[in-house]
Amino acid sequence: MNAATPSPDTVSKVPSGPLDRFFRISERGSTFGTEIRGGLATFFAMAYIVVLNPLIIGTAEDVNGETLGIPQVAAVTALVAAISCVLMGVVSRYPFAIAAGMGLNAVVAYGIAPLMPWSDVFLLIIVEGLLLLILVLTGFRTAVFAAIPPGLKIAIAVGVGLFLALIGLVNAGFVQAGAGTPVQLGDGGLSGWPILIFVIGLLITIALYVRKIRGAMLLGIVIATVLAIAVETALGDGGDRLGWGLTVPALPDGVGGLVSLPDFSLIGLFADGGLNVFGRWSEIGFATVLMLIFTLLLADFFDTMGTMVGVAHQGGLADEDGNIEGTREVLVADSLGTIFGGVGSASVATIYAESAAGVAEGARTGIAPIVTGLLMVVATLFTPLVTLVPFEAATPVLVIVGFMMMTQVVNIDFKDPAIGLGSFMAIIMMPFTYSIANGIGFGLLTYAFVSLAMGRGRQVHPLLWLISIVFLIHFAEAPIYALIG
Repeated sequence: MNAATPSPDTVSKVPSGPLDRFFRISERGSTFGTEIRGGLATFFAMAYIVVLNPLIIGTAEDVNGETLGIPQVAAVTALVAAISCVLMGVVSRYPFAIAAGMGLNAVVAYGIAPLMPWSDVFLLIIVEGLLLLILVLTGFRTAVFAAIPPGLKIAIAVGVGLFLALIGLVNAGFVQAGAGTPVQLGDGGLSGWPILIFVIGLLITIALYVRKIRGAMLLGIVIATVLAIAVETALGDGGDRLGWGLTVPALPDGVGGLVSLPDFSLIGLFADGGLNVFGRWSEIGFATVLMLIFTLLLADFFDTMGTMVGVAHQGGLADEDGNIEGTREVLVADSLGTIFGGVGSASVATIYAESAAGVAEGARTGIAPIVTGLLMVVATLFTPLVTLVPFEAATPVLVIVGFMMMTQVVNIDFKDPAIGLGSFMAIIMMPFTYSIANGIGFGLLTYAFVSLAMGRGRQVHPLLWLISIVFLIHFAEAPIYALIG
């Protein structure tokens, strides 16, 4: 038993007050102090998103070549995370933290922004969040969640982990497009100070993680950033002569370079251009917009489910089929987080796998994400720091998060051909196609096909057949358009 987890023999199951009864602290074998420690652990495990999300969303160009700005995105990232975490804690009463989703922000930055202005991107996210909320309130999202076999739920989380790890390796320049090969190690080899900083940062983060140091992820970023600043100060010239992937690390000018009032100017960006959705999206075409919403909806829909299952399993909050009591409330809070992410211009907010850090500390209730949310409010004051962090110092965290999510693969029954092949396709197609939605689609399609081939078609839930057909239409979009045209 984890030393931080209260023993059932020492924790009273009798509620000690209204707060205890509402959050079911004693009922779940926890204590108020344990929940606070869990909230702190989760914050330190996921605080890197305040650094990393701006490097993805804040630097990507929209169709007009406009960028959002790193400090501005950092501020709204922390704010949206704060609001969403508190909301999740109160509504669901589970230890799930919410912030801008890694993987989902890549879909937004590299898949949607090149097609429309940033204001339209966030309007699209709000629409997607509203659709998610409708699906939850009608019971459809919960029904789909229950219909997916546990093995495939886990495979989705594992695939997302590999996708994140690949993003980290590519953004650091550790893996690049090859000459004659799709990818290769570095530029044909490993050279240069930025690559060395990435390797050192990765090794340090691994060492901190295996030693179970609290805040290992954030500490890894901090140490690697300090080393990067030292290297740039000693050898750089203020430009990119050393080959930094994006941000050139440099010492800040005075206190203002460390702490300042947050810049929330991106809030409400979706309203630029008015709220005439049909008029704003007519140029890009409604078929394209619907497909983008559909893609984002699928990715968000299943990312949340996979992460929720993994964290719930770790904390003993799920049954043997991977279902948890109060799934509806969790998904309502998650859907509202997506809407807040669009309103705040911080990308899609979703449940974080790093919530597992708080669960490992013994957190079992909504008190933990409330604590995490309050700390995120404090983090908004330190957003100028993100301009100091190069990709090479931040992306080692993605590799470790990928490993954390990969560890769940042992719970997949690969002896069952339908589950095994479906899980395999889901896992490999996410990084290989650079798309979470593609991985989910191919996984579900493979599971349905193999079940049918084995004469077990009736064992596939009707909702999964429906979703498989939708994915099939999605993947056949190009030839269908060709036939129609």
